[in-house]
Amino acid sequence: MDANPLQTMREFVAQYPDWDILSQLTIDYTDRVPDCAGLFPGGMVEVSRHRDILGRAWVVNQYNFALYANLAKAPDEDAGATINADWVMGFQQWVQRQSMLGLAPTFGDVPRDETLRAQNGAIYAADDEGTALYVVQLSATYTTIYD
Repeated sequence: MDANPLQTMREFVAQYPDWDILSQLTIDYTDRVPDCAGLFPGGMVEVSRHRDILGRAWVVNQYNFALYANLAKAPDEDAGATINADWVMGFQQWVQRQSMLGLAPTFGDVPRDETLRAQNGAIYAADDEGTALYVVQLSATYTTIYD
């Protein structure tokens, strides 16, 4: 199991090919200036558990994160909103592809069964100063085996 899942996710999301529109990625915080992002840990959730015939415990867990990206968007302006929405959806598709191809980070004892999802990308807030805050939920589902 990875000792630092937050840092692992931070490094992974920064590999998105269109990440270069963002100037920084912080943890648990994002500036309200354009082109900044913050990765917020949402903790770990136990999804299920069982024991095999050898007495080992198999626990399916999920790490949850939220990526907030503060992007330029003038009020009541369609072009910037479209660019931002395309960026958010492109990020989600990239995460899905990385996960399906086995290129996403792994956290447990059965890497081939792990999934990383980026979902529910949406505008979270917009202001009159020309920025909008977008959010994408990230979840990593993995199995830990206890002997």
